Amino acid sequence: MFLKIRSSKPEVKVITRRKYKKRFFPLLCLATLGLWLGYKQLQSYFAQPEAIFVLGGHEDRERFAAKLALEHPNLPIWVSSGSPENYVTKIFTNAGISGDRLHLDYQAKDTVTNFTTLVKELKDQGIDSVYLITSDNHMNRARIIGEIVFGTQGITLKPLSVPSDDSPEPIEKIIRDGGRSFLWLLTGKTGETLLPPS
Repeated sequence: MFLKIRSSKPEVKVITRRKYKKRFFPLLCLATLGLWLGYKQLQSYFAQPEAIFVLGGHEDRERFAAKLALEHPNLPIWVSSGSPENYVTKIFTNAGISGDRLHLDYQAKDTVTNFTTLVKELKDQGIDSVYLITSDNHMNRARIIGEIVFGTQGITLKPLSVPSDDSPEPIEKIIRDGGRSFLWLLTGKTGETLLPPS
């Protein structure tokens, strides 16, 4: 017969350094991300935009930008791959916007290239902050891309959404284009040829 003796001391779990690091690292990443997002939100709030940047694709965005341009008569307007040139020019002319303020660019093929094709030109013009105009259902993706492409080049975004009836874009699209934006940072290429044809 065996006699079992129990210790009167309670068991103490010892957290090893390895376990501590495994728990600490994800929390540190989340805290860092939270602080960065908070900083970007504050930066956006206090930004004094030096230009209006319109992501083309919907006439409502261009009309919204024309109204905003009337409120800010000294800001240049950049429209990236919007409606046909004559039509866009007519929208801004009818709103009373001088043609010398309007910059139309048709290099972009998608939202990522809306930003990558114009970031250098905006920096060369000394622009450090822009009003970002796009539809509300498109704004999350546009902001992620813009913060990566423009933000890393020192251009602050102040987003202004145009109301739409469309449902928000799926998270997969946001993640995909966020990844493409990081690819552009690392390689100078957007990976647009990797996209499936629409």
